[in-house]
Amino acid sequence: MLRLDGPTSPNLCQTVHRRDFLHAGSLAFLGLTLPGFLELKAAGRTTSDKDVNCILLFLEGGAPQMDTWDPKPDAPAEIRGPYKPIPTNVSGIRITELFPRMARHADKFALIRSCYHTNPAHPQAKTWMQTGRPPLPGIQYPHPGCVVDNLKGARGDLPAHVLLPYRLDKGQGPGFLGKTHEPFVIDSDPSDPSFRVRDLRPPDYVSAVRARRRISFRRLIDRSFLDFEENCAESRLLDANFSQAYRIVSSREARQSFDLTGEPDRLRQSYGMNRFGQGCLLARRLVERGVRFVTVNMFDDLAGSWDIHGQSPFTSLSALDTLGPMFDHAFSSLLEDLRQRGLLEQTLVVAMGEFGRSPKINPAGGRDHWPACGTLILAGGGVAGGQVIGSSDRTASEPRDRPVEPLEILASLYHALGISLHTELDGPGNRPVPVVEIGVEPIRELFGAA
Repeated sequence: MLRLDGPTSPNLCQTVHRRDFLHAGSLAFLGLTLPGFLELKAAGRTTSDKDVNCILLFLEGGAPQMDTWDPKPDAPAEIRGPYKPIPTNVSGIRITELFPRMARHADKFALIRSCYHTNPAHPQAKTWMQTGRPPLPGIQYPHPGCVVDNLKGARGDLPAHVLLPYRLDKGQGPGFLGKTHEPFVIDSDPSDPSFRVRDLRPPDYVSAVRARRRISFRRLIDRSFLDFEENCAESRLLDANFSQAYRIVSSREARQSFDLTGEPDRLRQSYGMNRFGQGCLLARRLVERGVRFVTVNMFDDLAGSWDIHGQSPFTSLSALDTLGPMFDHAFSSLLEDLRQRGLLEQTLVVAMGEFGRSPKINPAGGRDHWPACGTLILAGGGVAGGQVIGSSDRTASEPRDRPVEPLEILASLYHALGISLHTELDGPGNRPVPVVEIGVEPIRELFGAA
């Protein structure tokens, strides 16, 4: 029951909470409980004529560089690991035998084998790699998908930034941009036969007739809150939230974008019938339908993450026997699919984790955290494939040449997306904050420049 405990005046902004209004209107089924994304979207600010999308594949835990895309066959056994190098379709580039399909697409992607930072802790490293900055007291920097949402906004009914199949503990929020620019989090397993995005549909028991009745009821409530709405910014956010939530719920295109059953079985199988593989397929569907930025986090229920410390089958090098092929199929199918649909040049694909792994295999049969050196993969979006940028030393312990810091990766990402590196965001206390620090440049070699 709706209770109005006081006059409708600007003071209600201090006494009436948004959650109270949501409960009063019984509108949660329309998506108004979506975390942050359902705040009012800021007007898009396009900084370039380029309209490139991005799919970020985050390899949670950190992939071991020497067992994946930077093999060291001449190193001692305790360093080189059990996986043999294989040639690719680009002369001189070798990766390990875990990735035979990727080997046929080396001309389409670039490897950066000299990325480094200095924090070995997962939460801080996730923040550093995804925002370009180490965690600092008093300020939280935004994930690049949230920056894209802030600067360019949504193209239509679908959100600008979708994150799936779950959200990491650090580095994937809007930071100082505020809840207005939270990602739309799927929080469901797209490989599950019963997969559905719960927030895009009313509960089964809510019929269309009841939905329309609730909308009518809200209009009646609005008439009682005219003064409240005119004077309280929070209520204006609520009104915008409702409108956008209802557009998403009522949009057939939005619902179909998340429906993987429309894809051929053969294609779904090629990606892999697992959470990461189907997440990559869903990412392709989303950018094809207007989503600007999709983040796919990789974690497998059986093999776990890339955090291979040892001591059990889920954390030893043997976990790579599952994780490697899983990534190989999903990444390769994604590149093939995007290219066949004419989307690869306008879609930047980035694969990275929070750090690399220790050169020496530990006594427990795994590798430990190693931020001093790691490998990233980039493709599409103007990236010149068939190249390796930077190199590591003979044990993949540290960069040997062309060391690359996380903020250079972020600058390259923004460059590919057509966002000027001189762009300033509205930071804490209304102080301008540049998208990257002054003087930081994109990695020009990535885009074919000397």
